[in-house]
Amino acid sequence: MATIRRRQFVLLAATSAVATGVARFWPPGVPLAQAADAPPPIEKVLEFLDDLYRAKTSVARMEMTIVKPSRTRSMTMKSWSRGMSHSLIVLESPARDKGTATLKVDQNLWNYLPKISKTVRIPPSMMLGSWMGSDMTNDDLVREASYAEDFDSSWDGKSQSPPGWKLKMVAKPGKVGLWKRIEMVVNEDATLPLKSMYYDRKDRLARTMYFEEVKELGGRKIPSVMRLVPEDKKGEYTVMKYLDIEFNVDVPESTFSLSRLKRGR
Repeated sequence: MATIRRRQFVLLAATSAVATGVARFWPPGVPLAQAADAPPPIEKVLEFLDDLYRAKTSVARMEMTIVKPSRTRSMTMKSWSRGMSHSLIVLESPARDKGTATLKVDQNLWNYLPKISKTVRIPPSMMLGSWMGSDMTNDDLVREASYAEDFDSSWDGKSQSPPGWKLKMVAKPGKVGLWKRIEMVVNEDATLPLKSMYYDRKDRLARTMYFEEVKELGGRKIPSVMRLVPEDKKGEYTVMKYLDIEFNVDVPESTFSLSRLKRGR
């Protein structure tokens, strides 16, 4: 009888430890027990995913590697953000691209090109355009689109590879510069994205994003690496790696101005 009670105690302790670990990153108000046998409320999950790399404010350093059959190139950058509405990204290296910057304020997006000292406004229709010759889009970098606000979403059952829950997001009518739909797999606790498949306006699979190397950065558990593989470019892919990130730090609104964009710092 004592042996049985000891086993019960060990099982209870292990279960409690797992629940405590998940609770640190779980959307507020969602019962943890839901994650084991049914997906949690989809609205909570979408808001959580929108906020995962942002919070109220964030400051991050990233490294992007662009792999093509003929060559590989890398660049490092620093970014600042305030919620979903404000972003600034400035290239730090290589030297020939240093100071190139992208600014987002509400629905407006600009690129600054220091080689010609010119600021170029990017229209909403170009949000899916390539960023700096990579497989990443303008939208990937500044996160203009909101899962919670710009898509009609539903759970689509369980995923076996990778194991988790399948999430189907279809762009709302009238939304410009978005993928037609996104199919995402989140882990079984619905706290981390694992894979996203993006479909173009002709409903063709255009690319797949893999979320890898989960780490605790800035006090949050996040995939530190995003590997993007296009369907129509054999042997090509782009990797974005977070080197460090801080959340909920002081980022003045003056950071997000055209004059700051041109200064590139």
